[in-house]
Amino acid sequence: MNQTLESMRLDKWLWCARFYKTRSVAVEEIGKGRVTVNNQNAKAARELRVGDTVALRQGVVERTVVVQALSNMRGPAPVAQQLYKETEASAKARAEAAERRRLAPEPASSLVEGRPTKRDRRQIDHVRHEWDDRWSASIDDE
Repeated sequence: MNQTLESMRLDKWLWCARFYKTRSVAVEEIGKGRVTVNNQNAKAARELRVGDTVALRQGVVERTVVVQALSNMRGPAPVAQQLYKETEASAKARAEAAERRRLAPEPASSLVEGRPTKRDRRQIDHVRHEWDDRWSASIDDE
């Protein structure tokens, strides 16, 4: 952590604090309005100072943090976590949201994407064949 910095760009700080994997992703999230500084919409080039409050969203997780320090470089996660302090209300809301997601998972998340595998296709064909043998919508011999 470099204490000589007075201010730095918001997108760079979000990247250094490891909220987003790349600066371009940070810029994209800021552009979508998912990041605010001191309850105001911000631009990527906004100068961030120690003591500012940053509200952001990472996927479905919403966080509110207070800037504790500024750093010019992206370091390991334990060092990055020293750059901010999450507010108590934010931590509590995040824990409650995680519990809600655990108890009532999104139904769409259980769906398997993509084409059926060879094994899946064989099972589908087997069921289809059994269905054809047992039932028929056509009129058989009279």
